[in-house]
Amino acid sequence: MPLFEYECRGCGRHFEFLTRDGQSPSCPSCEGANLQKLLSVFAVSTKAGNGDPAPFPASTGACGSCGDPRGPGSCSIN
Repeated sequence: MPLFEYECRGCGRHFEFLTRDGQSPSCPSCEGANLQKLLSVFAVSTKAGNGDPAPFPASTGACGSCGDPRGPGSCSIN
């Protein structure tokens, strides 16, 4: 079940909707159906679940060649 982010074109509210079979999203504020699907981003933690540092260091930016979030040199594209 994918989670999507939307913006209501009627009232401007941003919200997330967990897609399930046969369900269509509607705005939780105004119940409008005129929605814009937004580009979702995901969070990346630099700590492991137990508080230890992650197995790879935090990057200052994405790879310029492929967009790998681990940073330049992390992928196999040259």
